[in-house]
Amino acid sequence: MTLMENFPLWAALLAIFLAQAIKIPLHYFATRKWVWPLMFSTGGMPSSHSAAVTALTTSIAIEEGFNSTLFAISAIIGVIVMFDAAGVRRHAGMQAVVLNKLVEEFNHLIQGMKTFKVRPTTEKAKKLKELLGHQPIEVFMGGWLGIVVALVLHPIW
Repeated sequence: MTLMENFPLWAALLAIFLAQAIKIPLHYFATRKWVWPLMFSTGGMPSSHSAAVTALTTSIAIEEGFNSTLFAISAIIGVIVMFDAAGVRRHAGMQAVVLNKLVEEFNHLIQGMKTFKVRPTTEKAKKLKELLGHQPIEVFMGGWLGIVVALVLHPIW
């Protein structure tokens, strides 16, 4: 099999692309603002991580069967990735919100204190990215998107 014939690879990549692309119009409908950088950002609806691993696992199941070792490996890695997206990465994003607020309040305090020397902007901490993980529904919808991509793409492939 050549790289161009690797159905599981292309199904997973297409699922990532579609999940990222879907984030832009969903954000527009919610806020009435087009935010094109969402195409390359983490977090949000749907989870591109979940879409990728479910498309990969579904396409491996189609090509190799549910009883194959490749399917077992892909399914377990997929569960870990989806659990991480909704768990560890989500909580890291929640911690970033708190840390960003603390840094903002600390900088405000320093600005208000006349006895301290004001530090140059280069010494201030950069704001942490807050949208890292996913709500469970975002992981669920990303998972379904990946399955649908693999099932629709297979007959075409």
